[in-house]
Parts: sequence; structure tokens; C-alpha cells
Amino acid sequence: MERFEIKEVKAREILDCRGEPTVEVEVWTKGDFLGRADVPSGRSTGKHEALELRDGEDRYRGKGVLKAVQNVNKIIAPALTGRDATKQREIDELMIELDGTENKSKLGANSIVGVSLAVAKAAAKASSIPLYQSIGGPHVHILPVPFLNLINGGKLAATELDFQEHIVMPVGAKTFSEALRIGTEVYYELGKMLADRWGRHSLNVADEGGYTPSGMKDPREAFDAELKAIEELGYEDEFVLGLDVAASHLYNQEKKRYVLMGKEITREHFMDFYEDLVSTYPVQSIEDPLEEEDFKGFAELTRTLGIQIVGDDLFVTNVKRLNEGIKIGAANALLLKVNQIGTLSEALDAAQLAFRNNYGVQVSERSGQTEDTWLADVTVGLNAGQIKTGAPCRSERTAQYNQLLRIEEELGSTAKYAGKNFRKPK
Repeated sequence: MERFEIKEVKAREILDCRGEPTVEVEVWTKGDFLGRADVPSGRSTGKHEALELRDGEDRYRGKGVLKAVQNVNKIIAPALTGRDATKQREIDELMIELDGTENKSKLGANSIVGVSLAVAKAAAKASSIPLYQSIGGPHVHILPVPFLNLINGGKLAATELDFQEHIVMPVGAKTFSEALRIGTEVYYELGKMLADRWGRHSLNVADEGGYTPSGMKDPREAFDAELKAIEELGYEDEFVLGLDVAASHLYNQEKKRYVLMGKEITREHFMDFYEDLVSTYPVQSIEDPLEEEDFKGFAELTRTLGIQIVGDDLFVTNVKRLNEGIKIGAANALLLKVNQIGTLSEALDAAQLAFRNNYGVQVSERSGQTEDTWLADVTVGLNAGQIKTGAPCRSERTAQYNQLLRIEEELGSTAKYAGKNFRKPK
């Protein structure tokens, strides 16, 4: 039908939440339906991710994306004109073919993923259905547990904490809106406590909105502070804890050692630390506890800890790497980042492979996010059960939460909050 036929594809350079350039793409159909998508950008990236194309010139300190924009406007747009926007996989495969590289380094993953997501949005608009239903069908109904990283460290914050995200998970709430409310209340209370104990500069926030307590070095101190805030509000039964370690950034390849709190430790000592942590605190999810090539170590931790172990840098939303992990039981959940792999179709393929093999799927933002809300729709469209999109502050984070509130309202009585079944919500 003419309403779905692509008549124009256009890209431009915009700014993400860090004030760095990124790509925005518009796809118009002949029915005058518009799909507009912004591309997020990661700072803490795995070495196997699809390549984000940057200009490397003086403007924006080399971070400009005009080359990626030109690739959309001059190469991808002519190839897509006249095609059916509902044929997502055909369009994504065409762009992969146009690029012709393993990691999308010719056209840039940021150019390709922007078009892929904009096409999906245009198709949903032209079909007069929400994006989440266009992705998952008419029966999607799961609202995710928000993984709220309230204290930040690692590459995402100017703190002395090694671990990237110290997370609270409101699994005991009855609805998503309740989960967001009590999670936000804990965020307020935690801020007050951190200012009293660690000084007012703790209230400065990191890339993803988490607090940055100066002088705090031990992840156990972060957990203690979060639990104290939870207990002060009487929500002890509603929350469990999580971590994003991003361990590849703590690993010295030459020495085969990790650095934790200023000390070099072996992989075995690191794994012992996790066992102590899980036995002491109500930790139910750890992302990237070991460096990105240690599939065997991930498998061992998955067996011994008995909690959710999430592969981010380990899998990079890549079917090949996920298959490698599934074969030996490395991790039991996939962190899904669409721009890690470069097209919506490839990301959805990775999610379905995870589900078929009893792995959870946690849909995730990037530290360089925008106010575009497709992330929330993808999460519901997959019935994923869990989303990680930062602390409940900063507009690019709250935009996702607000979209989930709208979706919950649209679904009405059919909406089901994943809660304690976040890894297996179905």
C-alpha cells in the first residue's frame, strides 16, 4: 500500500545528553507518516561492538557525526526510497549489504541503526498502532522492573568507586507505576543521607543520573547506603539489589589481574568477592562481573552464585557471541543494546535466541542517551521484564519511564508488572 512506501530518508546531527553529537534520522512514507529516531551512544563500550562512526576533526573535539549523516543522506536514502517500511528485515539486510563489513565500519553503526529504528517507527505510525505492538504483536502486556542505578562509579562518574552502577530493583511492587514511585522515593531519601554522610557534593550526578559520593570506594558502602534509605522508608520487602561491574575496564590484560579498590587481585579472588557480596547482601543481578573474553569464568559464576548474571560486553547483542555463551552456560541473561549490533532486526534476533534458551533479556540505554522513547517500546514489545535506563532524574532517563507509564495506562487491566519474575516474566 502506498501509505507504507518510503518517500524520504533524512539524517541530521543533534546532541545527546552529554552534549556530544549523535545522529537523528527521519523516515517519511508516501502516506505522510513520519518515523523519527535518535541514536544513543555509549562511553563504556565493549571491543566487539559495531563501530560508531565519528568525524575525527576539530569540531566537537573530533566527536562530530557528519560523515554518518552523509552516509544516510547520500548512500542509504536512495537505496530505501520506494521500499515498504513494514519490511523491516529486508530493509535492515539491505543496509548490512550496503555496508559490507563485519562491524558496520563503512557506513557506521550509528547511521544504520538510526535508519532501522526510524523505519520501525514510520511503519508503526502508518499502521496506526503503537511501536511496542508493532514490534511484539497485539498481546504484549509485560511492564518491566526498572533497574535504578542510584550510585554511579567506573567510567560513568567522577568517583573512586570501581563498579559502574549500584542498582536497586523494586521487584516487590504490584505495578510499574508503583515501582517507579517507590524507587524515586528511595532516590530522594538516599540523596539526603549521602549529603549528610559524604558531603553535599555527593548530590552531583553522573552520566546516568546516579549520585557520586566523594570518598566512597567500597561497593559495600554503596549498598549499605541504598539499603539504609530503603529501610528508612519501610520498603525492605520491596527491593533487591543489582550491580553493573563493567569488569573489562578493571582488567589488566598483560598481568591477568583485576584492580579492585586499589589492589591487584586474581580472577579467583574476584569471584570469591562476589560470593561474599551475594551471601551478605540481597543481590539478585550482576552485569559483566568478569572481563569480556572470559566465557568460562562467566559460566562458573552463573553456576555458583545462583542469581542473574548479565552479559553486556560479553555478548554485545551479537547472536554469534550469545551462541558461544549459551553452549557453556556463560551468564543467564542478555543485555540488549540495539546500537551495539546496528539494526533492530539483529537485536530482536538476539533477544529471541536468548528467550529460546531460557536466558533473560534486559533492555538497556546508553550513557549518551536522548529523549527519544523507543527504548521503552522495545522493552514492552519484547515482554522483556526488565529495563535499565538510569536514575529517575534527567530528562533523557525520565522520558523512558514516562513512556512506560503511558504504555501501562494504554494496556489497562491487561498490563502485568514483571516483579520478582523479571528474568522469566512469561
